[in-house]
Amino acid sequence: MTPRQVVDYMMEKDYFSQFLGIKIIDIQENYSLIEMTITKQMLNGLGTVHGGVTFAFADSAFAFSSNNSGDAAVALSVTINFTKAGREGDVFRAESRLINNTRKTALYDINITNQNNELVAKFVGTVYKVGKKVTEL
Repeated sequence: MTPRQVVDYMMEKDYFSQFLGIKIIDIQENYSLIEMTITKQMLNGLGTVHGGVTFAFADSAFAFSSNNSGDAAVALSVTINFTKAGREGDVFRAESRLINNTRKTALYDINITNQNNELVAKFVGTVYKVGKKVTEL
């Protein structure tokens, strides 16, 4: 399977990413670019994007980039830094890139930006390679 076919397979079963309205923009090996429009259901009590929504969005980009080789990988450790508040109507993009790769782990860097290309959050994640194919899970 190509990286795009793997992500399409994953997305078909990823009901949460579907619920968020995530669109796949670009997929390459160990890379993903996704997009999501912020709706009022994604806002917190202060009228800005809920941190959990931004985290989940970044996590989807992380999953798509770290699994698109067809080899299954799961999150081992992640950190996120929020740098700018999002608002209803904003269009978020998350770009995930492989930074370091070993036999059992890999490190990814994910930038979340808005429609003005302003950094909204920085997410860094490490995956553990489980030793199975995505289609075997």
